[in-house]
Amino acid sequence: MRLLLWMGMVIGWTAVGWGASSSAPGRVTLATYNIENYILAPAGSRPAKTEASKSKVASILKTIGADVVALQEVGGTNALADLCRRTAALGLPYDHREWVQGFDTNIQVALISRYPIVARRPHTRDSYVLSGRRFQVSRGILEVDIRVGGEEVLTVFVAHLKSRRASVEADEGEMRREEARILREKVEARIRAAPRSKVVVMGDLNDTKDSVAIRALLGRGKDGWVDARPSERIGDTGYTPNARWQPRTVAWTHYYGVEDTYSRVDYVLLHRNVARDLRPAESYVPVVADWGLASDHRPVVVVLETVGR
Repeated sequence: MRLLLWMGMVIGWTAVGWGASSSAPGRVTLATYNIENYILAPAGSRPAKTEASKSKVASILKTIGADVVALQEVGGTNALADLCRRTAALGLPYDHREWVQGFDTNIQVALISRYPIVARRPHTRDSYVLSGRRFQVSRGILEVDIRVGGEEVLTVFVAHLKSRRASVEADEGEMRREEARILREKVEARIRAAPRSKVVVMGDLNDTKDSVAIRALLGRGKDGWVDARPSERIGDTGYTPNARWQPRTVAWTHYYGVEDTYSRVDYVLLHRNVARDLRPAESYVPVVADWGLASDHRPVVVVLETVGR
């Protein structure tokens, strides 16, 4: 049993046919969303998600209407199927899905798509050493290729890095840094294998942009990635008093009740091969009434151009 837990598991399915894209012609809409303990039965200290909360998650996904959604804190394949049944009932079918389980058997990462998944490369056995002790990457790393129209293929990585909760085993920031390093190595390996790949990293990275973990993922110079950083559509002009800073738009994605703080820890990062396709004016963080009923996170929505580029 311990061996099976250590090795992790992966499962995915593909159905024939898919709904028409919710995006305008020549566009693909991506989203990442931590759906906060979307589990159907209590698991350890995690309670089962309430009916009202599950319905609200599906409702928010319907409002977004994204073509591809990266999900975090999915409590197994039954929970993923439950969510997809709910969105389908609202007129938003996701017939193509991937789910990856790492060392953590309670919550996992997943991806749902209205476009076909044409390749799957799950990463479930990665580990690192801190202070002489070996640790597993808890949630695994999901990697898929998605055909989004014609010959256009996006490579999407989905990750959920170590939480910011203190750990008795090691420093949680160092654990997150090591998981970010492994994720970056996976991404670089994909680019080396296929230099023209259009690669996107999405997920709950559990840290702020100035952290060691996020800086390691973003890189700099010719190897630097683009942080899409969508924000609320509330009419802000993006005032920026310092050219080195991001504009003062409302971009937070997570509420932490213990501290009563709001921060941006959910990201869509773009390799330069795909960064030119970003449509910032069409990308956003949704403003939804009672968003907290669904999750302690808000989704991040990014629109890419896919035709004629």
